Amino acid sequence: MSQSIHEASVPVLLRALSNLAVVLDKGRAHAESAKIDPAVLLATRLYPDMFPLSRQVQIVSDQAKGGVARLIGVEPPRYADSEASFGELNERIDKTATYVKSCEPRQFDGADGRQVVLKFPNRTMSFRNGWDYLTGFVLPNVYFHSTTAYAILRHCGVRLGKSDFIGPIGEG
Repeated sequence: MSQSIHEASVPVLLRALSNLAVVLDKGRAHAESAKIDPAVLLATRLYPDMFPLSRQVQIVSDQAKGGVARLIGVEPPRYADSEASFGELNERIDKTATYVKSCEPRQFDGADGRQVVLKFPNRTMSFRNGWDYLTGFVLPNVYFHSTTAYAILRHCGVRLGKSDFIGPIGEG
């Protein structure tokens, strides 16, 4: 039996969002216990030309909600990108997860054969079908930016381990 595009996207994205929320909670707790202004952590970058922690989280959210929206053939919801605290970033993750969960399996019908086109100011990207879009763009971006958020907090001294990033294994 083959896996549906819904099964390959929604549970995977929800897990990534949930695990990122855990990582952010540990970042918030670290800031409180070490008496570090949370804004310092949220503005931290791994390198000057990289996005800060807050933007990394926003991009994970954008990829998750935009990914499923484009797979079901609708316009993605837009969020303001104005989060300035760990709590606001976790609210965004929750809002994104709620949206992703709201996409019914039947809405993904035809996504495996439908072309996906992304238009940017300086470029247009075309994906032959939903599978190419999901596996070649959405999931790599979600994991890249989740990993970078994890790395920023780990670099700042937050006690994180691989299990925080991956989440529970073998349960369920």
